[in-house]
Amino acid sequence: DFLCISLVNGFTQLRYNLGDKTVILQTLQKAHANGNTWHSLSAGRVGNEGYLDLDGINITQKASPGMNALDTHTDFFVGGVSSLNLVNPMAIENEPTGYTGCIREIVINNRELKLTVTDPKGGANIGDCDGTDCGYTVCKNNGTCLVENSGFSCSCPREWTGTTCEQSIHCSQNMCGSHALCIPQPSSFSYTCACALGWTGKYCNNKIKFYIAKFVGNSYIKYTDPFYGKRDLRYSRLSLNFTTNQTEGLIAWMGKSENEDNDFLAIGLVNGTLKVVINLGERISVPLMHSKYFTCSVGRWHFITVVQNQTCIKVYLDEELILFEDIDPQRKYTALNYGGICYFGGFEIGRKVNTVTMGLFQKEFIGKIKDVVLFQDSKKIPLMNAEGYNVYDGNSGN
Repeated sequence: DFLCISLVNGFTQLRYNLGDKTVILQTLQKAHANGNTWHSLSAGRVGNEGYLDLDGINITQKASPGMNALDTHTDFFVGGVSSLNLVNPMAIENEPTGYTGCIREIVINNRELKLTVTDPKGGANIGDCDGTDCGYTVCKNNGTCLVENSGFSCSCPREWTGTTCEQSIHCSQNMCGSHALCIPQPSSFSYTCACALGWTGKYCNNKIKFYIAKFVGNSYIKYTDPFYGKRDLRYSRLSLNFTTNQTEGLIAWMGKSENEDNDFLAIGLVNGTLKVVINLGERISVPLMHSKYFTCSVGRWHFITVVQNQTCIKVYLDEELILFEDIDPQRKYTALNYGGICYFGGFEIGRKVNTVTMGLFQKEFIGKIKDVVLFQDSKKIPLMNAEGYNVYDGNSGN
């Protein structure tokens, strides 16, 4: 399998093969080869239907039945390859040769690549294209970059300040402590402080410890599993206790959540019922809904366990087996490649639950979580030692 974008006789070409036949799309117009015209290119596929768009002129190849997944296990190359014999003969019309020109703002599956010296895995013979200290997106938040003798300066929109327009004017005089993020509140011309795990108070200056994590709606914990490399991912397990009085909320998300191709196992509440969703590959999300209306009574703790035995999923609620389903009897994908990442209560600040989960869950969790155990580990995971914000001590009143 491959997916390749190339220039052929001045035209831009997309070629891909999902396992049966090679699909070729070519733009109607040539790209300007004068060295000072920027072109906007969008290319990809949905299933086996491809699209290629150069400067707003779109070519789409209607799909005929066939393979619909791109199974590649190689690195992602831009501008050239480390060895020309890596290029599939069908991926390009003529003999493969490296690209000469400038490339910026590469976005793969809605995630922008950082074209810096340190972020890529490797490379060779790459220079600075802009030639000035301004470069691409040096000034944040729609700031305008101005070249000066000593480097550059940014002219910032009214709401932003700082050398690169990175700071909201509402946070320019903030009193948030060193364990906090300043969150601007433009409507009230002020700010709030988001406290890192283990800190609380208006300015996040008070240290706390907790074993029960209390989530207030704009909270999250991101835990990195130190034993991920030793796990047998065909037999996953997640168990925890939670209490809430809400009818909506994401309780836990086992998976990287960087793009829609990531495997995941998710637990949450939807319209007052318990929902478990699992994706073992190819974006095939299988939602399992508990049939009974779920009583979200205040102060009542519930114990949930989700067990994945290859494609068989069991869900226990308060020690009772409530869901049991084989999500793929064909056994095409049997491992939960969750990347060693577990989220609780929500995602990073600024990432909305309904967007990241593609509508599977609507809101961040409000309530308490404790006693989280992964796989068959003898110890609960130390929530205090993870990354997160706006999580409070839930021990009081229990």
